[in-house]
This record gives sequence, structure tokens and C-alpha cells, in this order.
Amino acid sequence: MTEKILILDFGSQYTQLIARCVREANVYCEIIPYSKSFEFDGNLKGIILSGSPFSVNDTNAPVINLKGMVEKVPVLGICYGAQLSTKIYGGRVEKSSKREYGRAQMEAKKSNDVLLKGVSEKSQVWMSHGDSILELPADFEVLATTESIPVAAFKYTKAPHPLYGLQFHPEVHHSTEGKNIIHNFLVTICNCSQDWTPAHFITDTVEQLKQQIGDRKVIMALSGGVDSTVAATLIHKAIGDRLYGIFVDNGVLRKGEFEQVLETYKLLGLNIKGVDAKALFYKELKDNPDPETKRKIIGRLFIEVFQEEANKLTDIKFLGQGTIYPDVIESVSVHGPSATIKSHHNVGGLPEKMHMELVEPLRFLFKDEVRKVGRELGIPANLIDRHPFPGPGLAIRILGEVTEEKVALLQEADDIYIKALREHDLYAAVWQAGTILLPVKSVGVMGDERTYEYTVALRAVTSVDGMTADWAHLPYEFLAVVSNEICNNVRGINRVVYDISSKPPATIEWE
Repeated sequence: MTEKILILDFGSQYTQLIARCVREANVYCEIIPYSKSFEFDGNLKGIILSGSPFSVNDTNAPVINLKGMVEKVPVLGICYGAQLSTKIYGGRVEKSSKREYGRAQMEAKKSNDVLLKGVSEKSQVWMSHGDSILELPADFEVLATTESIPVAAFKYTKAPHPLYGLQFHPEVHHSTEGKNIIHNFLVTICNCSQDWTPAHFITDTVEQLKQQIGDRKVIMALSGGVDSTVAATLIHKAIGDRLYGIFVDNGVLRKGEFEQVLETYKLLGLNIKGVDAKALFYKELKDNPDPETKRKIIGRLFIEVFQEEANKLTDIKFLGQGTIYPDVIESVSVHGPSATIKSHHNVGGLPEKMHMELVEPLRFLFKDEVRKVGRELGIPANLIDRHPFPGPGLAIRILGEVTEEKVALLQEADDIYIKALREHDLYAAVWQAGTILLPVKSVGVMGDERTYEYTVALRAVTSVDGMTADWAHLPYEFLAVVSNEICNNVRGINRVVYDISSKPPATIEWE
């Protein structure tokens, strides 16, 4: 069985970063709300307590049975987790005279302790707290301080298992040796074997899928995106052609995408049916310029087409989905039971309508981990490394009403842009790129003729997770090449602009 670290979430904005640091050390971990019960089985190697927006002195501050946990496994408290540990054992935590936020210099007082092994005597760390630990309980010792606070790291010396606390956030990039500290906790203190690799994940997951599905059938909607493709490939490894994939051409895919994706799926050996529903989508989208209306039309029609195809099959018991871990985490409240996964990650309630059970082989993976698994599975790089693409497709990159003619224009312009990014080795440096067709016509001159044609905006952003994004600083020379290519080759477009807005205040997509 897989070794595991549990991260108890008290509502910190950084909890996912802790999980990513643990996973990067090839150790499996899960995030659960602090209030959720769990088993101390042989696989649980240690517990990490997250930060929190609460103060430990609030009347409704989250609390846990820490002493019971330390009886069983090593525990590391981060920020709020450290303050809570201090308070539970009788120490004193008070509001800081000034709130400490941002970079600080940590000075190790016990650099020979295993938690700080290999960490510089003076190291930059990232602080984000309004309370400070002023007095440690009996049998606790200070491992590190900063200029502003007397306790930056501590250890409980008489605990049945090691109990450590860090007032700073080692999981944040600005804590320059934070990953070293987390690595020491995982490997030296918790004795994790670091064997959780993509190959290990694939072997375990395929075995679990075989047990879950047995000799029954699975149906799955595929989009050509990374998540659904990797999920389908894993399910196919487990059950072969008893996986029935449906790939719907909704008329707002990228140029040639329907044919290219079907060809890739064929090479992967997947049992996929392509459904050309363009005419249906164009008919319904006509005279509907509102962005939210367009989204709802595309979502509704997709469900109708998918269900119609599903009804042609018999004895389908499971619905495959490419749900990934951030979707699962976002659906869980720190203060209560799990909520429903966001609607766009569920195929319109089809599991309930059709009495199907969900199969979600990626529900505990982050996006970058999904890509690693995809590479291990041998999925072509041009599919694994694709930029994110919105569910409503080009419909929300055509501002206003969507028509077949506008889609064709945008597909051509976007194809030129994306190919140019690849040819100039810029595609991998950008998190997401796309072209937007504006509902604006302007005067132009081509040869001796006056033109009155559409404008397109090029968009490219850099980001880690899409929550925030900065506009990509693409070279002027590159933008000039793309502009010329579009204007010279796409009849109907005579002007190209570049979007230099960040998120926030703008969004990545225009609609």
C-alpha cells in the first residue's frame, strides 16, 4: 500500500502549496479539513498542520486532538499549526505588536537538529501572521528565531513522536530553503521511502480501476484536453475496449482539432466515436450574443448529444471523468462536509439520470502530475503539453453572436498564431494563448483597395495555475510577423492588436 502524509487544512491560502512540495518529494499526501476524522493505519507516516486565517485566541478557533496524533505519528505545524501546538501544550500566543508579512531572515539556533539539516545558519523565509509565539511550553525548545520574533521554529523534546512547529511558511517559493525543511520532515523524521512516482501511480491506479469496474463498461466524454485524455488512457489500460469514448465536434473547436484528436486517440488504441454536431450548435447559437447564454447553450447541447450517444449503448454502469485534485479540494469546506464538485466538472447530472457510478482516476493529482503520468503512459507531447482551452471553445473568443463564418475566420487566425508560437519556441514559455475575434470592423488598405474588415486581439499569459496571470512579454518582432501573416492570409481580417492586461483586473478569456 502507498505511504501517506495527511495535511490538515485550517483554511490557509497556501495549503495546496504544502501538498505540492510533499508530492515533489515523491511522497503521496492528501488534504482533508481539520475537522474530518481519519484512520491511523500503517500507511500514515506523518501529519502536517496548515496555516489559517484564524487566530488561535478566537472563540471559534479550529482545534484538534493534537496530543492523540503525536502519540501515533510525527507532526509538523506550520504558522497557525505551530501556534495551535504551542497553545494546546500550555504556551502563550499573543497578537504581534506589528503584523509580520513577507520576507524575513531566519537564524538557526539548533542547526544540528534533523529538521534543519543542510539549511543555512541564516536563511530567507516567508512570514504571514498576526499572532506570535511569546512563550513556549515546558519541554519545548527554540530551533530558530528572526529579528522580529523569538520563536521561528521549535521542537517538543518529550513527545512520543517528533512534534515540530514553524512560524513561517516553508512551502512558499520565497522561503528559499523551505523545501529542504519539508524534505527533512518527510524523509528523516517520518521515514518516507519517496517511492510515489508516475510509474508507481499508474500501476496502483490500473489495479484499483480493475477492481472498481470489474467486467462492466464505462462511457466517457473526451475533449482532446490533457485531463480527459490521461484519464481515458488509464481506464483503457484497465479494461480495454469496454471503455466507450465520445468526442463531440461542437463547431467551436480549433482548426483541424476534431480530426487531429481522433487520429491521436486512434494511435493510443482508444475506443472512441467522433460525433459531428456542428450544425446543431450553430443553429442554437444563432442570434445569441450574450456570453452566459452561449455557455449554457453549449453545455446543454453537449449533454443532449452525449446522452443520445450513450443511449445507443447497453448496460453502461460507469461514467469516466477527468476530475483533478484542485477541483476536489475546492469543493470541500474547511468548516463542514464536502460540497458538490463544481457543475462544469460533472456531465450535467448524467451519473444520477442514468444511474451510473463515477470513475475518476485523476482525482488526487495536480495538473503538472497529470502531465507527468501522461508522459509515462506514452501520450504524444503535442497533446500532453497543450495550453488550457475553455470548455465553450471559440464561442467565448468570438465576442457577440457566433456564426459558422466567424468561426472559420477565427480558426484560421488562431492557427497562424499558435503555429508561430511553436515555430519561434515560445509556446512552452506561455501558459495559455489564443486569438479573440472582436465585433469591430475598421478601415484598411490592401493594394489600391479600401477594406472594411474585422479586428482580432492576440492574448498570451504567463501563470502557474490560472488564478492569477500576467500578460506574456512576447517580442515585438514576433508579433509583427504574426500580424502580417494574419492580415495577408485571412480574408476578412485587416487589423491585429495585442492584449496587455493582467489578471486581475482582467480575466484570461474575454467572455
